[in-house]
Amino acid sequence: MTDTGYNNLIPTGVGCPGAVYLGDNRCRFMVWAPLADRVAVRIVAPREQTLPLLRNKRGYHHGVFAGVEPGSLYLYLLDEKKELPDPASRYQPDGVHGPSRVVDNGAFTWTDQGWFAPARSDLVLYELHVGTFTTEGTFDAIIPHLDSLTKLGVNTLEIMPVAQFPGQRNWGYDGVYPFAVQHSYGGPEGLQRLVNACHQQGLAVLLDVVYNHLGPEGNYLAEFAPYFTDRYTGPWGPSINFDGAGSDEVRRFFIANALYWLTDFHLDGFRLDAVHAIMDLSAQPFLGELNDAVNSLGERLGRRVYMVAESDLNDPRVILPRAIGGYGFDAQWTDDFHHALHSLLTGERDGYYLDYGGLRHLARAFRHGYVYTGQYSEYRERSHGSPPWLAPARQFIVFAQNHDQVGNRARGKRLSALTNFDGLKLAACAVILSPFVPLIFMGEEYGETAPFQYFTSHPDKELAADVREGRQEEFADFGWEGKVPDPQKEATFLRSQLNHQLRNQNPHRVLYQLYRKLLQLRREVPALTGPDRGNLEVLDREPERLLFLRRWSGPDQVCLVLSFNQASTATTLPVPPGRWQKLLDTAEEQWLGPGSSAPGEFESPGTLEITVGPKACLLFRQV
Repeated sequence: MTDTGYNNLIPTGVGCPGAVYLGDNRCRFMVWAPLADRVAVRIVAPREQTLPLLRNKRGYHHGVFAGVEPGSLYLYLLDEKKELPDPASRYQPDGVHGPSRVVDNGAFTWTDQGWFAPARSDLVLYELHVGTFTTEGTFDAIIPHLDSLTKLGVNTLEIMPVAQFPGQRNWGYDGVYPFAVQHSYGGPEGLQRLVNACHQQGLAVLLDVVYNHLGPEGNYLAEFAPYFTDRYTGPWGPSINFDGAGSDEVRRFFIANALYWLTDFHLDGFRLDAVHAIMDLSAQPFLGELNDAVNSLGERLGRRVYMVAESDLNDPRVILPRAIGGYGFDAQWTDDFHHALHSLLTGERDGYYLDYGGLRHLARAFRHGYVYTGQYSEYRERSHGSPPWLAPARQFIVFAQNHDQVGNRARGKRLSALTNFDGLKLAACAVILSPFVPLIFMGEEYGETAPFQYFTSHPDKELAADVREGRQEEFADFGWEGKVPDPQKEATFLRSQLNHQLRNQNPHRVLYQLYRKLLQLRREVPALTGPDRGNLEVLDREPERLLFLRRWSGPDQVCLVLSFNQASTATTLPVPPGRWQKLLDTAEEQWLGPGSSAPGEFESPGTLEITVGPKACLLFRQV
């Protein structure tokens, strides 16, 4: 039986939207359709029947019916004229234009009793796209790889969106049925099996959800209710109505969606896509209300649940607590850290990389979480950001690669195609040995060479043509060479699939071992296990292109040296007095470096004269 309790948290008086199977061949239907006077459920299989719904004064149409079993296919009939799929469909087996299917999510047998997600300061995230992580492109095909991910040192999967999108191939940000699990990935049962297997392996699961827009194809919500408003517009057209007339019900729809994922799929939290694109001027912002509801359910279930935001505003309100006027997110993706690191490694200064390129930018990212905290941005032609003084380091998620920064390049080139092997090692060290929460993009850990390109499979030919043209225009600011691959061609999708066998070959094998070593150090060395930024000293040596960081936790302290120089560099470092031991040197031959002259142990009088290898990382710990 599926009625798992989250219905009581949605104050509509009639339960959650969609078809909720109650057991004993009884099903409750509910749809918000104030634009229709009459709504009926048209069961189209296994036997045709029409079931009229009751309408309440808020425009909800609802009813409970016997004889409706899991597997039944249905549509909503609006005013005896239009037949449309359920906006809160749980499953679209025939795609975005086909009928919805009744499912019994409660029939799944979970074996994750007692599961508790890792502490926030211990999180190590691994972002993956279901369709390209394996050649099969399904939830079930991921399961055999979970053991290798835990051995790597990952403890949390961050899965790109799985809400039903048009066609078989998509990044997931064109989803139009927020409650429906993509049929080509394996549907609801496939996702349940994956999450259950992750928990058995000690892996938490965060789901990327898109509440700032819906895709254009198969998006029928406007036929039912004022889900959208033309008071604000964005890249996807009219914005979702979070603060106008009818917005209470729109909010309930998306809050119900988040609670549904937590209850029926045992997810450990969410990454919210582009919260800066959620237009909401209300006194009680939707994002705060959403966080309150998710946290309330987490407490009720006795589980640790995380809320992660993507925002490019450098606005600390995103991660400030609700009690002091923030939205209450646990953490946010930090693009500034990526841009500063990427521009140093590659020399790129086009597009938004115009605002980066100096060692001081990466130093600011280490010190503050943001690079821009109110300074003038040349790319934006205005001041940007605000200081996140109250935000601890564990609220910033940093990365050298992710789906956006790779896939939104003209040809989807990974960092492995933009820097040499030393640069890949240096990127790994900068991210994993930082005081922030690290995120690894699938395949990064062994230097995957396949690109991650933008792909779609829109059945609508006119929309497909618009997408092709839009992708060409999108990269005008960057000046990247080469023709943008056609998103609609299957070859673009196939080209983006991982080749896990590379991990068994050098130099990929060595890079994988380095990632394992770095994550081991992060777990075992107290000064690296998530101290706040208050326990961090950062010095940037721009002429030598060296970044020096000292971190400490109680009596334990380490010194980290990151060299972005192309050649070996002789320097004097302010290593505090005492005896020190070298924990890592990526210039050593075991990491396929040119060799190192740095001592394994030494007594520091307060300074250390040393030669640092090209694009190398050195880590010392006080004995």
